[in-house]
Amino acid sequence: MTADERVIELLELILRVEAIQTASGVGITEGARLLKLAGLDNHTIAEVLNTSPGTVRSVTANLRRRRPGGGR
Repeated sequence: MTADERVIELLELILRVEAIQTASGVGITEGARLLKLAGLDNHTIAEVLNTSPGTVRSVTANLRRRRPGGGR
């Protein structure tokens, strides 16, 4: 493993730890929303929330339909 690969691996680990902290104590819907807004992909969010990427896609679908600043 190269030094760059090791750095990437460690950064991914830090990202997961931060994501778990962000989503702890909230439900799947709110956790998925927060993590999606933070820019995580469905697969990573699903791993953090112990659910499936399909569930994440379903509960965050309305985020894609909303217009920024629309508030609806």
